[in-house]
Amino acid sequence: MEGSLEAPTRHAIPWRDEAWYDEASLEAELRRVYDICHGCRRCFNLCDSFPKLFDMIDESPNEEVADLSTGQIKAVVDACTLCDMCFMTKCPYVPPHEFDLDFPHLMLRHRAVENRNGDTSLADRELAKMTRNGKLGTTFSGLANWATSEGNALTRPIMEAVAEIDSRAHVPPFREIAFANGAQAVVPAPNPDGPAFGRKAVLYAGCHDNFNDATPGEAAMKVLAHNGVKVRVEYPDCCGMPKFENGDMAAVASAAERISAYFVPLIEDGWDIVPLTTSCALMLKFEWPLIEPGNADVATLSKHTFDVSEYVVALAKSSGLAPIEPMAKTIGVHFACHARAQNMGPKAMEMLRLIPEAKPQLTERCSGHGGKWGIFKQNFDRAIKVGKPTGRSLMKEAPDLVVSECPLAGPHLRQVIEANGNEPPARIGHPIEVMAVAYGL
Repeated sequence: MEGSLEAPTRHAIPWRDEAWYDEASLEAELRRVYDICHGCRRCFNLCDSFPKLFDMIDESPNEEVADLSTGQIKAVVDACTLCDMCFMTKCPYVPPHEFDLDFPHLMLRHRAVENRNGDTSLADRELAKMTRNGKLGTTFSGLANWATSEGNALTRPIMEAVAEIDSRAHVPPFREIAFANGAQAVVPAPNPDGPAFGRKAVLYAGCHDNFNDATPGEAAMKVLAHNGVKVRVEYPDCCGMPKFENGDMAAVASAAERISAYFVPLIEDGWDIVPLTTSCALMLKFEWPLIEPGNADVATLSKHTFDVSEYVVALAKSSGLAPIEPMAKTIGVHFACHARAQNMGPKAMEMLRLIPEAKPQLTERCSGHGGKWGIFKQNFDRAIKVGKPTGRSLMKEAPDLVVSECPLAGPHLRQVIEANGNEPPARIGHPIEVMAVAYGL
């Protein structure tokens, strides 16, 4: 029987259980799930994992999952970006259905086994050390930005050979000073006439906002302060999403314990926690509680965490917002996968509709980037391929502006749009940046 009358649920991830790492049990579960996917095929257009799986089955001698080799099974895992869209939007067999199918967390389990066996690539492991990399990058920003710039014929081929980063892929430039280190001196005082005066929000600067591009964070603190919210910026550490992608569960659990312990005293003092990056919000709200289900701090943080677009919409509903000047622009809005996976609806669209005369247009497709997945040589062409329908949809009505809630998807989508033969916009930033412009901030 397909579907369920009950809301989808997710099981805690039993990463401390030795049975979870049993390779024979894992392969049996992979084959069971692949067979269900083979019979359904509803996810054929989500990412490259499913077309790859279905093509391999169709080309096998008996057109059965039993024909697939261990290497072919792994190829499906390697193509998964852990975007969560199959679980969130397509699969009719998620728990509590008796088939009990959670494809993304099964891919995670495979990667956790690989990680335990030492099979995660050196490039994957080193790129996942975001705080270390960010500190080094900001300290030597001039050299780092020169070396990683697109078109650098001297260093990018070396990076491709040594670090497996495709020479064509966009690599985010580093700031000279980390956002959290310099923000306190420039955070605007809360507007005493703002309708949300008395509220307090911690902007959790994710790695990209803290070390690479603080434009969304700067816009968020201005918009919130203009509406009366007292703002502070904090970066206790990386949320662990890149290590989560590697299946390094112990490292992610450690991050969850330390960061939640850091934020809980602030929550108790009346502060809301507002991550600037959708991936960070997803980790704090949903993944951490499944990894550390018995941790009270993690549970508390989950309940008091709001995606930045979600937070502005909540303010609009609870206290109202300061008046916004009309802005008669069409806005192509990329609904990022990790925003969709938060199961809160298209909050960026809701937020941008608060701007008089603005005409936001939603695109609900994956950019293809997939965190660090899309920058690797073996994945870059697939990342462009997956993103091409998204790029076409965004540019279909020739919008005045294009935005994405994912800071990595924005630059990647510029490359996708160019690959489609269109002129890309100068910037694909976060929707909160448009709110700041509408306010004249």
